[in-house]
Amino acid sequence: MTTYVMLINWTDQGMRQVKDSAKRLDSAKKALRDMGGEFKLFFMTMGDYDLVAVYEAPDDAVAARFTLILGMLGNVRTKTLKAFPEAAYREIIHSLG
Repeated sequence: MTTYVMLINWTDQGMRQVKDSAKRLDSAKKALRDMGGEFKLFFMTMGDYDLVAVYEAPDDAVAARFTLILGMLGNVRTKTLKAFPEAAYREIIHSLG
């Protein structure tokens, strides 16, 4: 499984309906699970982003589809980062010679 870090901001629509945010999170978790992925961590944050999620998905296509599904609902805007675990990081750095 590949790990992704999602940086999330509520849209105006999402903020107007912020009281439903926890229900939307539950729906997002189910949608990702149905695609073979899983949320690992989730945070509400202060600063440039309203929420941060760390999740795993089988591949980039699933991650892209998940991101598009969230965006189509109109409640959040996201930025997704593909994350390399420490072992992969060390392998990549070691391969530089």
